[in-house]
Amino acid sequence: MKVTAIIQARTGSTRLPGKVLKKVLGKPLLEYQVERVKRAKTVEAVVVATTENERDDPIVRLCRELSVPVYRGPEEDVLARYYEAAVRFHADPVVRLTADCPIIDPAVIDRVVACYVRSQGKYDYVSNTLERTYPRGMDTEVVSFRALKRAFEEAEDPASREHVTAYIYRHPDRFRIGNVSHPADESRHRWTVDTGEDFLLIQKIIERLYPENPLFTMDDVLRVLRENPEWVEINAHVEQKKL
Repeated sequence: MKVTAIIQARTGSTRLPGKVLKKVLGKPLLEYQVERVKRAKTVEAVVVATTENERDDPIVRLCRELSVPVYRGPEEDVLARYYEAAVRFHADPVVRLTADCPIIDPAVIDRVVACYVRSQGKYDYVSNTLERTYPRGMDTEVVSFRALKRAFEEAEDPASREHVTAYIYRHPDRFRIGNVSHPADESRHRWTVDTGEDFLLIQKIIERLYPENPLFTMDDVLRVLRENPEWVEINAHVEQKKL
């Protein structure tokens, strides 16, 4: 069993179809994310979990080009897709990531994984999203295989099947839960890609930082946004979809 990052990805977004394959500087957003997740020191393997739908064949082709393993599972029952992928690739714990976070900082992933590992079994689930202090787009969840299996077996409502870990963090009486906080509250920032405005901001950030330093950090992004405060307003009005 190994620490395995599983990135859920599909092209069927309702607000921005095909977003994970949209390109900046000639490279799909999903490729940026895979590149960055591979840099996380605590992650031993990276897998992309996509759907069985034909329209997601381009995701599979891209992953083959990047030599990244792919698992194809149910489109709507994402919990089943994760559980089956975890079984297939012997993942424990699972680092859950979503493909709409193309500039995720590997150091942030490492902080969340380290909290889980250092707990030596104290936690079933650790994330930096329960109490938001990180920018949206740095979202990282770590869940034990045992907890993921229990959620897979017990969760019945559609929201819990779609949102994978919702059954876990909504039942703190059944699971041991931890949260990783950032020293400063940066939760007002939105670096996830759900809309055209989100994409425009990410495009500006990548075009500004990537050519000089492909390993740019969360702090580098914060610095650029301080230098260009008008960029923050590009997607400030976008509301996150509710569970």
